[in-house]
Amino acid sequence: MEFKDYYSILGVNEKADAKEIKTAYRKLARKYHPDVSKEKDADERFKELGEAYEVLKDSEKRAEYDQLRKYGAQQGGQFRPPPDWEPATHFYEGDAEHHFSDFFESVFGRTGTAHRRYQSGHQQSFRMRGEDIHISMPLLLEEVFNGGTRQIEYAVPVVDDQGLVSHRPKKLNVKIPAKLDLQKPLSLRGQGSPGIGGAPAGDLLINIQLVPHPDYTLKGRDLYHKLRVMPWVAALGGQHKVSLPNGQSVKVTIPPNSNDQTRLRLKDKGLGGGDLYLELSIDLPKVHSQKAKDLYQKLAEEYSDT
Repeated sequence: MEFKDYYSILGVNEKADAKEIKTAYRKLARKYHPDVSKEKDADERFKELGEAYEVLKDSEKRAEYDQLRKYGAQQGGQFRPPPDWEPATHFYEGDAEHHFSDFFESVFGRTGTAHRRYQSGHQQSFRMRGEDIHISMPLLLEEVFNGGTRQIEYAVPVVDDQGLVSHRPKKLNVKIPAKLDLQKPLSLRGQGSPGIGGAPAGDLLINIQLVPHPDYTLKGRDLYHKLRVMPWVAALGGQHKVSLPNGQSVKVTIPPNSNDQTRLRLKDKGLGGGDLYLELSIDLPKVHSQKAKDLYQKLAEEYSDT
C-alpha cells in the first residue's frame, strides 16, 4: 500500500509544533473543502488533509507515525510495516464504516473520530470557526483615559463559490472603554472572518498604538510629567495646579528646597491603578527689567556671604 507522508500533505516541517500544524490544516481545509473548491481532486485532497491532521494533532498517534517514518517503513513510496509491528493505539468504535486510508488503518487500526467528514459516501456538514483578524488603531492619551467612540475600517477575507478569497471592506463604530488596558488587545467578538457551515465568525483583535503626548509619557500604567516651577516656588514651597489627561486638574504641594531632582508621586492618578510621577524642572525667568536685575543681584550677594 502507498505510504502517506502526512507532513508533506499538510506542507509542514516534521518539527512543526501543534500551532503550525493546526494553522496549515485550517488554511488547506478552506482551500479544498468541496463546498467551495473547484479543484477536480478536492474531495480526495480534503480527505487526505483530514487524515493527516487526525494523526499529527494527536501526540500518541504522531509519535507512532514518526517512529515508522524514522525506521524506514516506506520503500519506494510503498508502505511495509516492520516485522512484528504492533500499533500501540487502537481506537476502534463499533461497526460504522470509516473512510481513512488503508495506510492509516494498518498503523492505527480502524478508528471512529469526531472529526470524520465522510460516512457511507455522503459528506457530513463541515463547520469551521472563522479566523481572528488583527489590526492596529492609534489613540490619543486622552482617549485612552476618557473612552469614547472611534470609527474604524478594515478588510474581511471572504471565500466565494469558486473558492477564491477576496477582501470586503467593513466599517465599525468601536466603543473605547475609559482607562483602557493597553497590555492586551481590545477584542470584538464575532467581527472577524466569517465561519464555514454555520460556524461562528472569528473575533476582531485591536492592538492599541498610543500617539506620543507632548506633556505626558506612559510607562506601563504609570504616567510621567515634567512639572515646570519657578525658582522661588522650588525654594520656598507652594501650591501648583496640574492638568490631567482625563480633563480634571489637581493641586499639588511643592515642598520647600525642591530642585530638579525632586519627584512627586500622585497615587492612582495613572492609568488603570497606576500612579502619576511629577518630575520637577526649575523654570528660570529671563531678566526683563532693572528691578528684576536688582533682585538677582541681591540674591547673588546673599549667597556670596555664605
